[in-house]
Amino acid sequence: MTSLRKNKTLLIDSEAASALELLKDGLLSPATSLMNSFQCKDILKTSLIDGKSFPFPFILAPSGKINEEVLKSLDAGEEIDILFDDKLFATLIVEEVFYLDPSDRIKHIYGTDDVNHPGVMATMKRLGSLAVSGKYQLINGSRNKNKQIIEKAKKQIDAKHTTALVMAANPLHRAHERLIRQALDNTDLLVIFLLKPYTESNLSYEIRKESLEFFINNFLTKNNVVVVTLENSYIFAGYNEIIIDAIVAKNYGCNRLTVGRNHAGLGMFSDSNSNKSIIDKVIGIEIEITVASEYVYCDKCTTLVSKNTCPHGQHHQISYHADSILELLELGILPPTILIRKEISAFILSKLFPNRFKNLEKLYYDILPVAGLLEEHTEKDFYLELMKLYQTTSLT
Repeated sequence: MTSLRKNKTLLIDSEAASALELLKDGLLSPATSLMNSFQCKDILKTSLIDGKSFPFPFILAPSGKINEEVLKSLDAGEEIDILFDDKLFATLIVEEVFYLDPSDRIKHIYGTDDVNHPGVMATMKRLGSLAVSGKYQLINGSRNKNKQIIEKAKKQIDAKHTTALVMAANPLHRAHERLIRQALDNTDLLVIFLLKPYTESNLSYEIRKESLEFFINNFLTKNNVVVVTLENSYIFAGYNEIIIDAIVAKNYGCNRLTVGRNHAGLGMFSDSNSNKSIIDKVIGIEIEITVASEYVYCDKCTTLVSKNTCPHGQHHQISYHADSILELLELGILPPTILIRKEISAFILSKLFPNRFKNLEKLYYDILPVAGLLEEHTEKDFYLELMKLYQTTSLT
């Protein structure tokens, strides 16, 4: 459906729509508007808005020849329509149209413009060389109920401290579980912002969410954990990711943020003969940021331990790399239970490989112990019972 209005039209994608919604919902404060050229230059110089951290200019610069021609033709004060998914998404009163260097923009977000860097090429393709500033009004934006969900959870338990944890859980493994428990030990309410990607790669958001909810509902105290969706747009992707995470978490009502020691955006650097991280660059955002320990499985300690406290060294430690665990699952292999909980592995495999067995019931009764009763079994049941056989050690 095309717009019936006579205004000129810009076309945007889902990432731009998500970012505009975050801004309009007040979740990116101190950023409150699309920035003009003067504001962009100022923030590139200071990384501050009104004395508070914001890592890069917030702009709208959609790619494509049609958008470029429209942007070149705009005058200050003109009203334009913004379309997303062939529907009227917002209207905007033009303040200024100005040129930008897409390569410089990419560097400010990712710290590099190397196309081999994850995300750089995708962002480059959707970024134009003309940006538009001005006040906009959402017409058909989605309704963000996350604030209400979090506030309701806080009131329910009279939470004094609310901690945020941003994660992909792709997949949810044992170190994730320990990180969640550690954060929960030091707070009243834990808000897990589960990243929802814009690509179909890796595990779907629905599989990751159901896995996380299974763990929460079966292995954690009730009413102390809330899971909310966080659209994983490009603004959360760069080396300033932790700053944006802190800003969004604060605006959602959290007063603490926990990040993992091996967080890609943590980045250590030397300043005046002392080691610092990106966290030291957070100014004016009233949220406490804690860096959690890195957890490993130690074959000497025979349990999950912090690298800070385990004395046995790397040759006895198994690290938790989500991409490698995911590779096992994508090959149809059950990962060891020291890496990922068997119930979650079974669930994920049953979703990734539906109906993979020609005769599941025959396989089930041929190689697994049964009570003798004819019962229906799911592929998830089969994986769980198979894992029990893997854990049998009497003949090894």
